Amino acid sequence: MMPRQRVTVVAATAVLAAAGFATGTAQAAAPAAHKPVKSGTLAASCSQAYLPLPDPSCTPGAYNPAVTQATIGSTICVSGWTATVRPPVSYTNALKTQQIAQYGYADTNPADYEEDHLVPLELGGAPRDPRNLWPEPRYGNQPAQSKDSVETRLKNAVCGHKVTLAAARSAIAGDWTTALSRLGL
Repeated sequence: MMPRQRVTVVAATAVLAAAGFATGTAQAAAPAAHKPVKSGTLAASCSQAYLPLPDPSCTPGAYNPAVTQATIGSTICVSGWTATVRPPVSYTNALKTQQIAQYGYADTNPADYEEDHLVPLELGGAPRDPRNLWPEPRYGNQPAQSKDSVETRLKNAVCGHKVTLAAARSAIAGDWTTALSRLGL
């Protein structure tokens, strides 16, 4: 392979990996373009205006392609399954620090945020895709702990065949604060 072709292949692979295709993730929604924070600056590229939800242009959500309606019995509905796909803290802590800057939070203490999956692992969210992770504040009107109970109720409804996986994912990715009522749960 000639050097120019090698550079093109490497660049194409990097673009696909950034988009989640090389890692086997599927996107929940098409993200709007946003500029990443430049190293050494505090300029925010993600908006806090959506809180307690993430900025959808920065965190549109992404799915784990191994989790489908047909595979829920061997994936999300198996006790302890999420522990097998949860990314390591070393990965999520580094991403959390970067994303706190992208959101322009005045409080930059990582302990005050949960690096949360928009589409939770309990519903087959992509474990390591940055499009599915964001620094959710642990304080305010809708703390992270409130979302955790919604996630569990949705997973139980999916595994109990009360709602489809697609409906639960759509509801939580759209607005986790109204997901349960939207699905009549």
